[in-house]
Amino acid sequence: MAECEVCGNDYELAFEVHAQGAVHTFDSFECAITKMAPICEHCSCRILGHGVEVNRHWYCSAHCARAADPRSAELVADHA
Repeated sequence: MAECEVCGNDYELAFEVHAQGAVHTFDSFECAITKMAPICEHCSCRILGHGVEVNRHWYCSAHCARAADPRSAELVADHA
């Protein structure tokens, strides 16, 4: 059994995520996402896919990147 670092649940099917030299223990993908997924700087949703990075700012989509900074439109591909 291992304890989830987000909710504290002690669960026999907990899993570890190894990222950037650290080891995290979770009981669900929901807890893993809550702890590890970045947040869009425009709409505040969790970024679960690739996301879009513009000038060191992270967005969930090209739409949010353009909405946050219209001058960055030329930096964001339409398919992102």
